[in-house]
Amino acid sequence: MKRLIIIFTILITCSANAVPLGDDGLHKPMWLRLTFKDLKEDLEEANIENKRLLIIFEQRGCIYCSKMHEDVFSTPQIAKLISDKYYVVQMNLFGDEEVTDFDGFTLSEKEMAIHWGIVFTPTLMFMPKVIDNNKTAAQNAVITMPGAFGKYTTFNLLNFVLESGYNKNEHFQKYHARKLAEQKQKTK
Repeated sequence: MKRLIIIFTILITCSANAVPLGDDGLHKPMWLRLTFKDLKEDLEEANIENKRLLIIFEQRGCIYCSKMHEDVFSTPQIAKLISDKYYVVQMNLFGDEEVTDFDGFTLSEKEMAIHWGIVFTPTLMFMPKVIDNNKTAAQNAVITMPGAFGKYTTFNLLNFVLESGYNKNEHFQKYHARKLAEQKQKTK
């Protein structure tokens, strides 16, 4: 009986942060947008909703993607921030769906990943509100963040972009250190 209770507790704990997977094997949180992957249209929609366009590259079986979805993005404070302030378009590192870049160039997701220099998943590409139509998404991105990061780093990065911190004289690492110190003070 004791074993059954332990197993039941583990299953409930594991499933509490479970994010559904799509047929492509990628996580499909509620805040994810299903679009035609025409980045000009996606940016226009994001701007209409007063949100920032965020492109996230992932791949099937990516343990770092799972970590982000199950441990970081699922944190209520981060999930709310993403849902309220970001327009998120998911790209599959090895996908075949067509993507139309800001410059009008069209390739499959996997070809666009190579074109943009994406080599790791997850990779987050944050777009400005106004782009240069003569540049690619990779050239327009205000920040490109490859890798899985903890809750504080992710939360602070999301806010750094919303505050246009990339246009200020404070490097993200300094911003993050300052915010982290403030956050730790609040938890005391």
